Amino acid sequence: MISTRKHLDYALGYLELNLLAEARAELALIPTADRETPEVLGVTLEVAMSASDWQSVITTASKLTAAEPSLERPWTAWAYALREQNHIGDALDILMIGEEAIHRPSPLVDYNLACYHCLMGHLDKARRRLKRAIARNPSWKTEAPSDPDLADLYPPKNEPTSPSPPT
Repeated sequence: MISTRKHLDYALGYLELNLLAEARAELALIPTADRETPEVLGVTLEVAMSASDWQSVITTASKLTAAEPSLERPWTAWAYALREQNHIGDALDILMIGEEAIHRPSPLVDYNLACYHCLMGHLDKARRRLKRAIARNPSWKTEAPSDPDLADLYPPKNEPTSPSPPT
């Protein structure tokens, strides 16, 4: 009999190769009694995220946050899945709850909250969150302007008009 740890290792290997069906098949071989453990739920969450299976992400992340509320990944994944389903207000609410549960500053949480606030038209809150995220992770200063979720913070600059070609 193969151990749960081995099944998880195999599933992660398949996931790394983007073989999602094989990763899911490996997870299905895990004994039922082990499927709700945080370790198994964590790998299940990553497979669901890679597959863009947003309903599975939401279900798995909610279980994982109940079991391990201080983990950042399930909160951000849950909020992202809600965002992908155009439930921006719910994504914002979940991540705000997650921020409290995580108990430590998180540039990723700040960045995602900036995105959700921006999408909801809360531009002042979005700016504050983005400023905090960039202070903790300066590389986002160059990435943020191209993030479509933050587009309202970076309106297009007026392009100079070129002179008409001579006739």
